[in-house]
Amino acid sequence: MADIAASAPAAPGAAPGAAPRRSRRIPTGVTIALVWLLAMLAIAALADVVAPYAMTKMDLRARLAAPGTWAHWLGTDELGRDVLSRLIFSIRISLAIAFGATVISAVLGTALGFLAAHFRGLVEQAVLMLADFQASMPFLIMALAVLAFFGSSLPLLIMLMGFFGWERYARIARGLAIAAQAQGYAAAIRQLGARPSRLYFAHILPNIASTLIVSMTLVFPEIILLESGLSFLGLGVQPPMTSLGNMVGYGREYLTSAPWIMLAPASTIVLTTLSVSVVGDYLRDRLDPTLR
Repeated sequence: MADIAASAPAAPGAAPGAAPRRSRRIPTGVTIALVWLLAMLAIAALADVVAPYAMTKMDLRARLAAPGTWAHWLGTDELGRDVLSRLIFSIRISLAIAFGATVISAVLGTALGFLAAHFRGLVEQAVLMLADFQASMPFLIMALAVLAFFGSSLPLLIMLMGFFGWERYARIARGLAIAAQAQGYAAAIRQLGARPSRLYFAHILPNIASTLIVSMTLVFPEIILLESGLSFLGLGVQPPMTSLGNMVGYGREYLTSAPWIMLAPASTIVLTTLSVSVVGDYLRDRLDPTLR
Protein backbone atom coordinates (compact mmCIF):
# COMPACT_ATOMS: atom_id res chain seq x y z
CA MET A 1 0.00 0.00 0.00
CA ALA A 2 2.85 2.37 0.80
CA ASP A 3 4.44 1.66 -2.59
CA ILE A 4 1.15 2.37 -4.37
CA ALA A 5 0.71 5.67 -2.51
CA ALA A 6 4.28 6.67 -3.26
CA SER A 7 3.90 5.91 -6.96
CA ALA A 8 0.63 7.82 -7.33
CA PRO A 9 1.02 10.73 -9.78
CA ALA A 10 1.15 14.18 -8.26
CA ALA A 11 -1.38 16.84 -9.15
CA PRO A 12 -0.48 18.91 -12.21
CA GLY A 13 1.74 21.83 -11.23
CA ALA A 14 2.18 20.60 -7.65
CA ALA A 15 5.61 20.08 -6.16
CA PRO A 16 6.44 16.49 -5.17
CA GLY A 17 5.60 15.84 -1.52
CA ALA A 18 3.70 19.13 -1.17
CA ALA A 19 0.61 19.06 1.05
CA PRO A 20 -2.70 19.89 -0.63
CA ARG A 21 -3.63 23.53 -0.23
CA ARG A 22 -7.04 25.14 -0.06
CA SER A 23 -8.17 26.91 -3.17
CA ARG A 24 -7.73 30.67 -3.04
CA ARG A 25 -10.44 31.25 -5.61
CA ILE A 26 -13.31 33.38 -4.28
CA PRO A 27 -16.69 31.67 -4.75
CA THR A 28 -19.09 33.22 -7.21
CA GLY A 29 -21.67 33.99 -4.54
CA VAL A 30 -19.12 35.84 -2.43
CA THR A 31 -17.95 37.80 -5.49
CA ILE A 32 -21.51 38.88 -6.24
CA ALA A 33 -21.99 39.89 -2.60
CA LEU A 34 -18.78 41.94 -2.64
CA VAL A 35 -19.80 43.69 -5.86
CA TRP A 36 -23.18 44.56 -4.34
CA LEU A 37 -21.60 45.94 -1.16
CA LEU A 38 -19.08 47.98 -3.13
CA ALA A 39 -21.93 49.37 -5.22
CA MET A 40 -23.84 50.32 -2.06
CA LEU A 41 -20.78 52.06 -0.64
CA ALA A 42 -20.22 53.94 -3.90
CA ILE A 43 -23.86 55.02 -4.03
CA ALA A 44 -23.74 56.18 -0.41
CA ALA A 45 -20.55 58.18 -1.00
CA LEU A 46 -21.75 59.74 -4.28
CA ALA A 47 -25.44 60.16 -3.42
CA ASP A 48 -25.42 63.88 -4.18
CA VAL A 49 -23.96 63.17 -7.63
CA VAL A 50 -25.83 60.07 -8.79
CA ALA A 51 -29.30 60.98 -7.46
CA PRO A 52 -31.37 62.37 -10.35
CA TYR A 53 -33.46 64.60 -8.06
CA ALA A 54 -33.23 66.16 -4.63
CA MET A 55 -34.44 64.02 -1.76
CA THR A 56 -37.39 66.28 -0.97
CA LYS A 57 -38.29 67.51 -4.47
CA MET A 58 -42.01 67.03 -5.14
CA ASP A 59 -43.93 66.85 -8.41
CA LEU A 60 -47.63 66.70 -7.54
CA ARG A 61 -48.55 66.17 -11.18
CA ALA A 62 -46.65 62.86 -11.15
CA ARG A 63 -48.00 61.45 -7.89
CA LEU A 64 -47.83 57.62 -7.67
CA ALA A 65 -46.30 57.35 -11.14
CA ALA A 66 -45.47 53.76 -12.04
CA PRO A 67 -41.85 52.68 -12.63
CA GLY A 68 -40.37 52.39 -16.08
CA THR A 69 -40.41 55.99 -17.32
CA TRP A 70 -37.31 57.99 -18.24
CA ALA A 71 -38.22 60.67 -15.72
CA HIS A 72 -38.75 58.25 -12.82
CA TRP A 73 -37.13 54.84 -13.25
CA LEU A 74 -38.56 53.47 -9.98
CA GLY A 75 -41.72 55.55 -9.96
CA THR A 76 -42.83 58.21 -7.48
CA ASP A 77 -44.46 58.21 -4.06
CA GLU A 78 -47.66 59.80 -2.76
CA LEU A 79 -46.11 63.28 -2.88
CA GLY A 80 -44.56 62.92 -6.33
CA ARG A 81 -41.03 62.41 -4.95
CA ASP A 82 -38.71 60.28 -7.04
CA VAL A 83 -38.36 56.84 -5.42
CA LEU A 84 -34.90 56.22 -6.90
CA SER A 85 -33.52 59.48 -5.50
CA ARG A 86 -34.98 58.80 -2.06
CA LEU A 87 -33.63 55.25 -2.20
CA ILE A 88 -30.11 56.52 -2.91
CA PHE A 89 -30.17 58.94 0.02
CA SER A 90 -31.77 56.28 2.23
CA ILE A 91 -28.86 53.94 1.50
CA ARG A 92 -26.44 56.66 2.64
CA ILE A 93 -28.29 57.25 5.94
CA SER A 94 -28.84 53.57 6.73
CA LEU A 95 -25.22 52.61 6.01
CA ALA A 96 -23.93 55.56 8.04
CA ILE A 97 -26.01 54.47 11.03
CA ALA A 98 -24.97 50.83 10.65
CA PHE A 99 -21.25 51.60 10.26
CA GLY A 100 -21.20 54.08 13.13
CA ALA A 101 -23.12 51.79 15.47
CA THR A 102 -20.99 48.76 14.56
CA VAL A 103 -17.76 50.63 15.29
CA ILE A 104 -19.08 51.95 18.61
CA SER A 105 -20.27 48.49 19.62
CA ALA A 106 -16.96 46.86 18.68
CA VAL A 107 -14.82 49.45 20.50
CA LEU A 108 -16.99 49.38 23.64
CA GLY A 109 -17.19 45.60 23.80
CA THR A 110 -13.49 45.05 23.09
CA ALA A 111 -12.44 47.59 25.72
CA LEU A 112 -14.68 46.02 28.37
CA GLY A 113 -13.43 42.56 27.42
CA PHE A 114 -9.81 43.67 27.86
CA LEU A 115 -10.66 45.24 31.24
CA ALA A 116 -12.22 41.98 32.39
CA ALA A 117 -9.22 39.97 31.19
CA HIS A 118 -6.70 42.30 32.84
CA PHE A 119 -8.22 42.93 36.27
CA ARG A 120 -10.21 39.69 36.69
CA GLY A 121 -12.01 39.31 40.04
CA LEU A 122 -14.81 41.80 40.70
CA VAL A 123 -14.23 43.74 37.46
CA GLU A 124 -14.55 40.58 35.41
CA GLN A 125 -17.71 39.54 37.23
CA ALA A 126 -19.24 43.00 36.75
CA VAL A 127 -18.53 42.95 33.00
CA LEU A 128 -19.95 39.45 32.62
CA MET A 129 -23.06 40.41 34.60
CA LEU A 130 -23.59 43.44 32.34
CA ALA A 131 -23.12 41.21 29.29
CA ASP A 132 -25.68 38.71 30.59
CA PHE A 133 -28.10 41.56 31.35
CA GLN A 134 -27.65 43.00 27.85
CA ALA A 135 -28.14 39.62 26.20
CA SER A 136 -31.31 38.86 28.18
CA MET A 137 -33.01 42.23 27.58
CA PRO A 138 -35.13 42.75 24.43
CA PHE A 139 -33.10 45.53 22.84
CA LEU A 140 -35.90 46.70 20.56
CA ILE A 141 -38.18 47.42 23.52
CA MET A 142 -35.42 49.30 25.33
CA ALA A 143 -34.65 51.32 22.19
CA LEU A 144 -38.32 52.19 21.75
CA ALA A 145 -38.51 53.41 25.35
CA VAL A 146 -35.36 55.55 25.05
CA LEU A 147 -36.38 57.13 21.73
CA ALA A 148 -39.93 57.77 22.93
CA PHE A 149 -38.63 59.53 26.08
CA PHE A 150 -35.71 61.54 24.65
CA GLY A 151 -36.96 62.01 21.11
CA SER A 152 -35.33 60.76 17.95
CA SER A 153 -32.24 62.34 16.42
CA LEU A 154 -29.54 60.90 14.21
CA PRO A 155 -26.67 61.16 16.78
CA LEU A 156 -28.84 59.62 19.50
CA LEU A 157 -29.94 56.85 17.16
CA ILE A 158 -26.34 55.97 16.26
CA MET A 159 -25.26 55.99 19.92
CA LEU A 160 -28.24 53.85 20.89
CA MET A 161 -27.55 51.35 18.11
CA GLY A 162 -23.93 51.27 19.31
CA PHE A 163 -25.08 49.52 22.50
CA PHE A 164 -26.44 46.63 20.44
CA GLY A 165 -24.27 43.52 20.42
CA TRP A 166 -21.37 44.86 22.49
CA GLU A 167 -21.57 41.82 24.80
CA ARG A 168 -20.46 39.56 21.94
CA TYR A 169 -17.26 41.53 21.43
CA ALA A 170 -16.69 41.64 25.21
CA ARG A 171 -16.91 37.87 25.57
CA ILE A 172 -14.71 37.24 22.54
CA ALA A 173 -12.07 39.82 23.55
CA ARG A 174 -12.00 38.56 27.15
CA GLY A 175 -11.60 34.92 26.17
CA LEU A 176 -8.96 35.53 23.53
CA ALA A 177 -7.04 37.97 25.75
CA ILE A 178 -6.91 35.43 28.59
CA ALA A 179 -5.70 32.78 26.14
CA ALA A 180 -3.05 35.17 24.79
CA GLN A 181 -1.80 35.94 28.30
CA ALA A 182 -1.18 32.25 28.81
CA GLN A 183 1.10 32.18 25.78
CA GLY A 184 4.78 33.03 25.88
CA TYR A 185 4.81 36.23 23.86
CA ALA A 186 2.44 38.09 26.20
CA ALA A 187 4.47 37.12 29.26
CA ALA A 188 7.72 38.12 27.54
CA ILE A 189 6.31 41.53 26.57
CA ARG A 190 5.11 42.08 30.13
CA GLN A 191 8.53 41.18 31.54
CA LEU A 192 10.15 43.72 29.21
CA GLY A 193 8.23 46.44 31.02
CA ALA A 194 5.50 47.17 28.48
CA ARG A 195 2.45 48.96 29.83
CA PRO A 196 -0.86 47.06 29.87
CA SER A 197 -2.32 49.37 27.21
CA ARG A 198 0.57 48.61 24.86
CA LEU A 199 0.32 44.89 25.58
CA TYR A 200 -3.38 44.72 24.79
CA PHE A 201 -3.72 47.17 21.92
CA ALA A 202 -0.34 46.77 20.18
CA HIS A 203 0.19 43.02 20.58
CA ILE A 204 -2.93 41.13 21.63
CA LEU A 205 -5.45 43.11 19.56
CA PRO A 206 -3.73 42.47 16.17
CA ASN A 207 -3.73 38.74 16.92
CA ILE A 208 -7.47 38.63 17.63
CA ALA A 209 -8.52 41.24 15.07
CA SER A 210 -9.61 38.66 12.49
CA THR A 211 -12.13 37.15 14.91
CA LEU A 212 -13.48 40.58 15.84
CA ILE A 213 -13.82 41.55 12.16
CA VAL A 214 -15.88 38.45 11.50
CA SER A 215 -18.09 39.33 14.47
CA MET A 216 -18.58 42.82 13.05
CA THR A 217 -19.80 41.37 9.76
CA LEU A 218 -22.36 39.34 11.72
CA VAL A 219 -23.60 42.27 13.82
CA PHE A 220 -23.70 44.76 10.92
CA PRO A 221 -26.78 43.29 9.17
CA GLU A 222 -28.59 42.97 12.49
CA ILE A 223 -28.12 46.69 13.11
CA ILE A 224 -29.47 47.49 9.63
CA LEU A 225 -32.58 45.44 10.37
CA LEU A 226 -32.96 46.99 13.82
CA GLU A 227 -32.72 50.53 12.44
CA SER A 228 -35.18 49.62 9.71
CA GLY A 229 -37.61 48.32 12.32
CA LEU A 230 -37.35 51.47 14.43
CA SER A 231 -37.81 53.71 11.39
CA PHE A 232 -40.73 51.56 10.26
CA LEU A 233 -42.38 52.20 13.64
CA GLY A 234 -41.78 55.94 13.30
CA LEU A 235 -39.10 56.28 16.01
CA GLY A 236 -36.01 56.07 13.83
CA VAL A 237 -34.87 58.56 11.22
CA GLN A 238 -37.24 61.54 11.10
CA PRO A 239 -38.24 63.70 8.10
CA PRO A 240 -36.91 65.41 6.09
CA MET A 241 -34.18 62.74 6.28
CA THR A 242 -35.04 59.29 5.06
CA SER A 243 -33.75 55.75 5.53
CA LEU A 244 -34.57 52.35 4.11
CA GLY A 245 -36.84 51.49 7.02
CA ASN A 246 -38.45 54.91 6.81
CA MET A 247 -39.32 54.33 3.15
CA VAL A 248 -40.77 50.91 3.95
CA GLY A 249 -42.87 52.45 6.71
CA TYR A 250 -44.35 55.09 4.41
CA GLY A 251 -44.83 52.64 1.57
CA ARG A 252 -46.90 50.14 3.55
CA GLU A 253 -49.96 52.37 3.22
CA TYR A 254 -49.74 52.11 -0.59
CA LEU A 255 -48.86 48.43 -0.82
CA THR A 256 -51.86 47.58 -2.99
CA SER A 257 -51.98 50.72 -5.13
CA ALA A 258 -48.26 51.55 -5.45
CA PRO A 259 -46.17 48.58 -4.24
CA TRP A 260 -42.95 49.94 -5.76
CA ILE A 261 -42.68 52.51 -2.97
CA MET A 262 -42.06 49.73 -0.44
CA LEU A 263 -40.56 47.01 -2.64
CA ALA A 264 -37.52 49.05 -3.69
CA PRO A 265 -36.17 49.76 -0.15
CA ALA A 266 -37.30 46.35 1.15
CA SER A 267 -35.36 44.57 -1.62
CA THR A 268 -32.31 46.73 -0.87
CA ILE A 269 -32.46 45.78 2.82
CA VAL A 270 -32.71 42.07 2.01
CA LEU A 271 -29.89 42.09 -0.56
CA THR A 272 -27.55 44.19 1.60
CA THR A 273 -28.00 42.14 4.77
CA LEU A 274 -27.69 38.92 2.76
CA SER A 275 -24.48 40.15 1.11
CA VAL A 276 -22.91 41.12 4.43
CA SER A 277 -23.83 37.71 5.88
CA VAL A 278 -22.34 35.87 2.90
CA VAL A 279 -19.09 37.84 3.13
CA GLY A 280 -19.00 37.29 6.90
CA ASP A 281 -19.38 33.53 6.49
CA TYR A 282 -16.61 33.51 3.89
CA LEU A 283 -14.26 35.50 6.14
CA ARG A 284 -15.01 33.17 9.03
CA ASP A 285 -14.10 30.15 6.91
CA ARG A 286 -10.90 31.79 5.67
CA LEU A 287 -9.70 33.31 8.94
CA ASP A 288 -10.68 30.63 11.43
CA PRO A 289 -7.58 28.44 11.94
CA THR A 290 -9.69 25.51 13.19
CA LEU A 291 -11.37 25.22 9.77
CA ARG A 292 -8.16 25.11 7.75
